Amino acid sequence: MNGLIEFIRTLGPTRIAAMGAVAAILVGVFAFIIFRVTAPQMTQLYSDLTLEDSGAIVNQLESLGVQYELKRDGSTILVPGEQVARLRMRLAEDGLPTGGSIGYEIFDRTDTLGATSFVQNINKLRAIEGELSRTIASIDRINAARVHLVIPERQLFQRDRRPPSASIVLNVRGSLGTGEIRAVQHLVATAVDGLSPERVSIVDETGRLLASGADSDEDGVVSTSLQERVVAVESRLRNQIEEILNSVVGPGRARVRVAADVDFNRTTETIETFDPEGQVVRSTQTKEEATSSVSGQDEVTVGNQLPNGGEGNGENGDRDDSSLTEEIVNYEISKSTRTEIVEAGRIKRLSVAVLVDGLYEPNEDGDVTYSPRAQETLDRIAVLVRSAVGFDETRGDVVEVVNLQFAMAPQGDLMAEGDGLFEFTRQDIMRFAELGVLLLISLLLLLFVVRPLLRRIVTPEEKTPQELVIGPDGMLVAETEVPADATDEDDEFRIEWLEEAKAEGALQASSIQKVGEMIEEYPTEAVTIVRGWLDEAA
Repeated sequence: MNGLIEFIRTLGPTRIAAMGAVAAILVGVFAFIIFRVTAPQMTQLYSDLTLEDSGAIVNQLESLGVQYELKRDGSTILVPGEQVARLRMRLAEDGLPTGGSIGYEIFDRTDTLGATSFVQNINKLRAIEGELSRTIASIDRINAARVHLVIPERQLFQRDRRPPSASIVLNVRGSLGTGEIRAVQHLVATAVDGLSPERVSIVDETGRLLASGADSDEDGVVSTSLQERVVAVESRLRNQIEEILNSVVGPGRARVRVAADVDFNRTTETIETFDPEGQVVRSTQTKEEATSSVSGQDEVTVGNQLPNGGEGNGENGDRDDSSLTEEIVNYEISKSTRTEIVEAGRIKRLSVAVLVDGLYEPNEDGDVTYSPRAQETLDRIAVLVRSAVGFDETRGDVVEVVNLQFAMAPQGDLMAEGDGLFEFTRQDIMRFAELGVLLLISLLLLLFVVRPLLRRIVTPEEKTPQELVIGPDGMLVAETEVPADATDEDDEFRIEWLEEAKAEGALQASSIQKVGEMIEEYPTEAVTIVRGWLDEAA
């Protein structure tokens, strides 16, 4: 302890204060670094939450003792990354988040014992609307949905019934296609009894009408379906061509456009064909008739009028016998009837335009140069495209394949693909950057702050010799004691006195040197003289 106390005394208060400051800085810096390195990495649990869902989730997290952070005014909740999956499953058990709507969990309440039928019907309507909103929001490119249903009540002794209707407000990312809008209509229509897709109105968050919800006639339905069919045909053909070209020229190095000329006329044709060679006897009818008549004399007698009186005179008359035979044969001729209905949407003509990029190869200097593709390659690509779209020359189809240089050269085609071992996400890169900044700050602090302080503490204080100079008053003073505000005249004066003092010192030094030489030559006499001085002084 005495040695420690003595060491502390030798350090002095300045060094002790410096050591305390260095220790405090080191403890603070390393505590901050350890805290940042060992702190859990916060990951997004949910985003775009309503205030109700955010409050319910925060209560659950606090009851579970989970660390969390709130961002964007409470609409985003961050939790430790290793607990995200477990917390989502745990919150899903409690029906969170609800998406700002109430589903069938409204019937889980136990305080509905005295509820009237009106309240129960309202709760049922709210539950259906909430469940439909959640289902629609689960579709890609739809952030949120709000559904309103109008289901008229069936009154007693009422013949006419008003059909139900629905209105939907969507919050989407980008824009929805016609097929997606119709999918939402059919989804809601099939979930509500008696609701038809044509009575579902859809509006986006900007107020743009996506589906009118009015009853459309058959012509409108056919027109819409034909337009969708044209788009579907063009998309299908384009995808087929791009799939083939991506394997030949590379992904993104070809542009394909297909224009289909569709016949919107609906044709019905009925053809009846009779085959005369194909006769079949259907029925036969035969009729035979025989007649006989005798012509007598012209006079009228009593004998002619008697019943038996004409027998004797028959030989004298003319006898006429005739027979008639008729035969009717009915034949059945074979007949074929064919009815052909050509629906609207038949492709009358196809026009396909294919734009292909050239080749990019490094030259001797390492620069990437462009070269067009050979005509033989373009011809082969045209053959593939014709086969993919079902090219029909009699129909007037056109397929054009053109090679032009794209405005943007490929970036990833010339780079070697990695093996996937060092593929990091954006979150990992940000984490590495944060650790790198902390390490750099630590090194700079150690090199430019801690190291000089430690050197100052460990290095002993050495008093530098001070030169004696002659002050303005003619006295010998240290160099540091010279007033800082001395003028140039004082400096000149001090230089003159310094020169004179140096001359006198040199004279005295020469005298002392001569005395020393004399003592070395005559030591006995020098000792006698010194003893005499001592005796006189005594």
